[in-house]
Amino acid sequence: MTLSVAQRARRFPDRTAVVDVSEERLYAPAETVHEDRVTYAELSELADDVAARLAALTVDAGDTVALVTRNRVASLALFFACRRLGATFAPISHRLTPVTVERPFDAISPEIVVFEAAQRDLVRSIPHDRSITLEKLATVALDARIGAERTAGLTELDDDVGSDSTAGDDDRPLLVLHGEGGRPAAAFSERSLERTCASALVTWGLSADDVAPVVTPLSAADGFVRVALPLLYVGGRLLLDRAFDPGDTLAAIETEGATFLAGRTITFRELATESGFDDAVGSLERAVPDHSVPATFLEPYRERDVTVTRAYGRLECPTALCETDDAVGSGSDGVADCDDAVGSTGTAVGVPVPDCRVRLVDEDGTALAGSGTGRLQLSGPVVADGYVNAAASTDADGSDEWDAVDRTTEREAGDSAGEFVDGWFDAGDRVRRDDRGVYVLE
Repeated sequence: MTLSVAQRARRFPDRTAVVDVSEERLYAPAETVHEDRVTYAELSELADDVAARLAALTVDAGDTVALVTRNRVASLALFFACRRLGATFAPISHRLTPVTVERPFDAISPEIVVFEAAQRDLVRSIPHDRSITLEKLATVALDARIGAERTAGLTELDDDVGSDSTAGDDDRPLLVLHGEGGRPAAAFSERSLERTCASALVTWGLSADDVAPVVTPLSAADGFVRVALPLLYVGGRLLLDRAFDPGDTLAAIETEGATFLAGRTITFRELATESGFDDAVGSLERAVPDHSVPATFLEPYRERDVTVTRAYGRLECPTALCETDDAVGSGSDGVADCDDAVGSTGTAVGVPVPDCRVRLVDEDGTALAGSGTGRLQLSGPVVADGYVNAAASTDADGSDEWDAVDRTTEREAGDSAGEFVDGWFDAGDRVRRDDRGVYVLE
């Protein structure tokens, strides 16, 4: 398969890709949903238009386009537009502060910054040469030459598998995501994103019939890579709100018959306390809480026959481990039921997802065999290709080349956590593997 939205648009043009459930007015009453439905054909056309306008602004293959916004359909269109141009898409969290927002920009050095007008004050703190609002981007005049030479080929370009993109480099990053505090910045190639989508489909049995609200920012790994991209990859439907609001989310879940829910503690806690929770979650089939969600917040979902499978991921690997359906029930309290004789407890996070290799190493870096406790390391095509460092992106001859470096900026001497070494990413978390092969966070 491919990430091409144009292929999906041809196969099922009238199928709804995104329902924008954002309130039209900032202070609209709670649970007020103004639906703006976008089909796959419309999403593909929007990506065509955005790509052409970026090209008119001289954005080319190898360039990086940064986006500062809340959750919008435009975020998805920009991603697919960057793919068509062979550029890199770098969403920046609007939750960063004027101080921390500089961190990702120090790494990515974008050609242009696109932003929603509401984030104007934050964007003023960004060191950049060029910026444009989403509204102004939509009015950029298309150069006649570009319209004839570039725009005509965009759809064909989107049909190609990653190795045939304009970038000419299958390992060049299509997506760069930053950490919660603005660093580090991890790069994902198209190959990595495709394998991640396929892994999600196998892990959770996602299909074109699935509907999921996006309850975390699209600038975050769990929002964009764990939920949004796999749903679009399989031809499903996203419910998109500017920001998470429990009342609006429940209304959207009930109205659209949502089947899949993945999120953090605030999502599962706040939804379950809403008065309309019982009626709204009747359509939910599976919930995928982050490994940090307390077990007590998951019980209301299990009591309503929603299959709950806890997942573990990092910025560098959005989903690495996940509970299996077979384990649901025996470990439903979220606490491992193994090694009781030792008295050890922890949060069971299941087994590796497809295409993710996992190992535990001791203090000397030696891989542990069988059951035991050690530091978690990850490898495989679903893991990021490395960290982006703009300072290391200029060759000796002065030419600009993309470079993923195997280091972070804040680490104590001798600490390998956060490093990419010999094909493995060191997550730094201390994890136990029981005799069944189930991984447990200590």
